[in-house]
Amino acid sequence: MFTGIIEDIGIVSNLKEELDNLHISIKSTITSELKIDQSVAHNGVCLTVVAIHNDEYTVTAIKETLDKTSIGTLKVNDKVNLERAMKLGDRLDGHIVQGHVDQTANCIAINEENGSWVFTFNYDSKLNNVTIEKGSITVNGTSLTVVNSKKDTFSVAIIPYTYKHTNFNTFKIGTVVNLEFDVLGKYVAKLLELK
Repeated sequence: MFTGIIEDIGIVSNLKEELDNLHISIKSTITSELKIDQSVAHNGVCLTVVAIHNDEYTVTAIKETLDKTSIGTLKVNDKVNLERAMKLGDRLDGHIVQGHVDQTANCIAINEENGSWVFTFNYDSKLNNVTIEKGSITVNGTSLTVVNSKKDTFSVAIIPYTYKHTNFNTFKIGTVVNLEFDVLGKYVAKLLELK
């Protein structure tokens, strides 16, 4: 389990394909605190640390992960939002995040708002995921509050701290991001589906 509060921005240092798998090496300031078999969220995708060498660690994404997330679009030198799993007894500063991406979305608008930014995303509503106005959403692993919730689009407002300390500062129109919808929102969607 995660909280959606990003700890570090890692840099992709190497990508290696092996059959249908992709081995991703990341340089990060938290590498020295990691251990083999530990779960780390990468742009919201929970992946297991399989190797550590100096200031780099490696995780492996399998075909299922590559097919359903934006992890397969990573390139060397890309910035990646990182969060280690939460510890039992810690404060829950964001919201409950599983690290299981529901689907991807496209950034369709970026508006600078005199000191903050509003990012708008479009997603395929046929997958029965919904956003709720003022509810929580995880975008590339970052816990955020939904504004302008519509059937297949929503926006999030980004404060300067979040803009600087996540990979939101690299987004452009067309950037593909990972979404994990709020567990409560999923429950509401399921109830509506059953009616």
